[in-house]
Parts: sequence; C-alpha cells; structure tokens
Amino acid sequence: MSDQEKYDQIFEANSKWIEKNKIENPGLFKLLAADQHPDFLYIGCSDSRVHPNQVMGLKPGEVFIHRNIANMVNSIDLSALSVINYGVEHLKVKYIIICGHYGCGGIQAAMENLDYGILNPWLRSIRDVYRLHKTELNAIEDTEARYRRFVEINTYEQCRNVLKMAEVQKSYYKNGYPKVAGWVFDIKDARLHDLHFDFEGELEKIREIYDITGKV
Repeated sequence: MSDQEKYDQIFEANSKWIEKNKIENPGLFKLLAADQHPDFLYIGCSDSRVHPNQVMGLKPGEVFIHRNIANMVNSIDLSALSVINYGVEHLKVKYIIICGHYGCGGIQAAMENLDYGILNPWLRSIRDVYRLHKTELNAIEDTEARYRRFVEINTYEQCRNVLKMAEVQKSYYKNGYPKVAGWVFDIKDARLHDLHFDFEGELEKIREIYDITGKV
C-alpha cells in the first residue's frame, strides 16, 4: 500500500466509523457536540502507542489532554502551561494527572550522550531531572532498571512542577481542587501504575520558595 493510499484510507475508515456509530452508539455525536466538562486533565507523552481515553477507560469529553515528548511540564513551555491554565481556571478539572510510560524514547534519549539537534534543549530539561537524582540512578547497575526508575522519577518531578504554578495553588486553596497525581503506563501489559504522589506533603515542601498565594 502506498503512502497516499494509507492517507486516503483514514477518511474511508472515518466514514465507516460514523455509519457504525449511528447504529451502535447513536448518542455519541450529540455528546461530542456538547460543551466539555472533564474532571481530569491528562498530561502524557506523545508516544503513538499510548492513547489516554483507552488507557483510562473514559469517553470523549471526560478527559482534557495534552501530550509532549516525555510528559514534561517546564516553565518555558507555553503550550503545556496554557493547557493547565485553561483546565484549572475554565474547565475546573478536579485532577491533573502526569502520566509517563516505560519504554519512553524521550527518557532513553536523555540518558544518552548524543547530539539530537533541535531536541537538545528539550532533552536538557529531562537531563536536569537526572542530575537532581543522579546518586540514586547511578547506583542502579542494571540499565533497564535504571531506565524504568528514571521514567518514574521524571513523572514525579513533573507533578512537582505542576504544584509550582500559581493557578494550581490558588484554585486548590480556594476550592480544594485540582489535586495532582502521577502515573506510569506499562506498554508491555497495558497496566497503569499509581506512583502515589504525595500531593499534600509535596505542596507543603515547596511553599517556602514557590508559594505565591500568601499562605506561607
């Protein structure tokens, strides 16, 4: 099959999907046309093997989604910051979930001493996480085990980065939400693993330096 045929096939599949749902799920398109009121904001990796709605078992409209390489939340990424701002201030999401995954190519690239060109600044943010935790990570002799642990640590650190945001702090102190959670998806068995991010404890730790609500 040629590249053009693969492209055209998408529209054929879309038409078949529409006709199928008209019969099997007639309320779907009314649901899609309605305003969204998701309780969850999912920030995950751009990896093509991980689909948030399928992984979480949620319907369209039930999860607000942002994806980038290695599920990063850094202070210069206006795309991620804008998504979080909209999710918190306008959609009033109850949970912000950072979801990493084992087998992440971005994490693997950050562990290598190679020049990735335009990707270098992005990978540097991931490598900064490694630097903060290099004592623990370097002590893991098995490369695969170190790789998996780095996925977990990076996900946890991105949860901390979300806590540093003004709108997240202000909304939580005023409304009791959103809370932040960290997950890792295992591609091998499709299972989600909760990292049990200590939301209250981590929020307390960052308050001295990052609190901008006057709550210190």
